[in-house]
Amino acid sequence: MLRLSKLTDYATVILSVMAKQSANVHAAIEIAAVTGIALPTVSKILKLLVNAKVLISTRGAKGGYALARNPEEITVADVISALEGPIALTECSISLQGCEQAAGCDIRGNWSLINQAIHNALESVTLADMIKPTSIQDVAWKQEFLIPVASLYR
Repeated sequence: MLRLSKLTDYATVILSVMAKQSANVHAAIEIAAVTGIALPTVSKILKLLVNAKVLISTRGAKGGYALARNPEEITVADVISALEGPIALTECSISLQGCEQAAGCDIRGNWSLINQAIHNALESVTLADMIKPTSIQDVAWKQEFLIPVASLYR
């Protein structure tokens, strides 16, 4: 099962709150109060997002955190990479050094194709998309996706 960490989940919640008022500067304590996420956790996530250049921080009495770009320009892939590191389903999707079987592996290329498809899907969803109201009928996971097996062998 593919699963993101709680910190990444919380980061999407925090960024969604910020995206709804993207022109504002937000204090960590305000974000914690609005989201119900503990202040130390909010602070940790905000620092990671600043390091990844998803957010900018301003010091001082009127300081806080703001989106580094418009919500339409920040992707879910940006958020995941900021908290989880490179998006990769298998170790060989990032580097050959992590797998003892890499030299003789015949399916590494197929994993790379799958990894790229998932990365492209995550790049196609932005914060602006995440804050749009949806109903359960609109949820994309209810749609059927067909991936021709033959396309994996190009």
